[in-house]
Amino acid sequence: MGVINFVEKAVKDKLVNAAAEMLDRNPEGNTEKIFSLLQKTIKDPESKEQIDQVYEYYKENAAVHEFIQNMLKTTNKNCLKKFFTNFLANAVWYGVPKREKMEEQDGVIVPFVMLLSPSMRCNYKCTGCYAGSYSKKDDIPREEVERLISEARDLGIYYIIILGGEPFINSYMMDIYEKFNDVIFTPFTNGAFINSEVADRIQKAGNIIPMFSLEGFEEETDARRGKGAFQTVMTAMDKLRERGVLFGVSSATSRNNAETVTSDEFIDLLIKKGAKMSWYFMYMPVGESPDVNSMLTPEQRLYLGERAREIRVTKPYFTIDFFNDAPYVGGCIAGRYYCHINSKEDVEPCIFSHFATYNVKGKPLLDAFKTEFFKELTSRQPHSKNLLRPCMMIDNTNVIREVVAKTGAYPTHPGADRMINDPEFMAQLDKLAEEFKPEADKVWKEVFNAHGEYDNKEE
Repeated sequence: MGVINFVEKAVKDKLVNAAAEMLDRNPEGNTEKIFSLLQKTIKDPESKEQIDQVYEYYKENAAVHEFIQNMLKTTNKNCLKKFFTNFLANAVWYGVPKREKMEEQDGVIVPFVMLLSPSMRCNYKCTGCYAGSYSKKDDIPREEVERLISEARDLGIYYIIILGGEPFINSYMMDIYEKFNDVIFTPFTNGAFINSEVADRIQKAGNIIPMFSLEGFEEETDARRGKGAFQTVMTAMDKLRERGVLFGVSSATSRNNAETVTSDEFIDLLIKKGAKMSWYFMYMPVGESPDVNSMLTPEQRLYLGERAREIRVTKPYFTIDFFNDAPYVGGCIAGRYYCHINSKEDVEPCIFSHFATYNVKGKPLLDAFKTEFFKELTSRQPHSKNLLRPCMMIDNTNVIREVVAKTGAYPTHPGADRMINDPEFMAQLDKLAEEFKPEADKVWKEVFNAHGEYDNKEE
């Protein structure tokens, strides 16, 4: 078996190197050759099907064609090669089979991506945010951050998202990105620390894809983050665009800005600034002072998904809607496709689910995925046959309560306890779920034909 794995890796390495050389010489001119090389060499049916689908989109959809060509033409060659080798080759091609083998042989599900919050500190004091109450002593020590990344990589996780707080507040994180140069890192940032020197290092490293936090235009962003926050992001975007660095935008959507961040005007601005993608995260009633009245209405939530799908096929831009794209990934992905390690080193199944049963401080990361908590959650997925209602906290509210009660999970953040022990707040969440269900069921039937990707389920 070891010899077979060695030969398979050698073949893959040869293919990756050949494609990387094409990207280095003439990326936009060699697009067809790269697709042809992948199609001829890759034998795995699932991987081949995915490549064929992307190629069909590339040939038949003008917006997708323009998006891929624009990325190839405007991206620094080092950054482009790192994206290809670290994300497409390491994370998807090498990492996925390795993690699938662990699940098949040992029954342990290792997530595709790890979210890590090395520090909760931030230079901003945004409205409703908790980061201002943290100090340097609350940070995860540098050597511990490196250990966690190293163990994740050994498990087949080559894609790591860095959260906070503000990821760039600790300058040593740049050293870590450079040290683990076979991993793709995505720090979610306010842009304040991205000066010319940092931008140069990001370009040289090539394996860093920043996501800038924006709530909309200047008015919406500055209202929450403080005067000048929007222009700070615009300046940082300019520095990265000039250097050909891949970057995107993260938008937290609430009742007040959902239409703004999905508008043609806003997306066109981001394209002009050089961004390649947007991730939409719906405001969730978590934290110390959750406000259900700030959450999207059922109509807004479904409109967000409609616009995200529309933008993907009409503009040279890629969008991901954390909730509304659940039909494409089998519903809730907590624990199965991703997990979050907070600054106290509690391992949470989801960035919004502030519960855990395992703290990884000085202990193996793998053991977190062996816990009853993670196994119970993943065994229940999907939580609804309607994959537009994926969430265990706001759509299927019984799930988080039952799982916490069964596994003894503890709250990892002030306010999380309310989701399982505050009758009034729990009743509010139940009401939200009831109001969303008929609207979601209608769209599920009319738009998705009541069918999605049920991961490991016969349905």
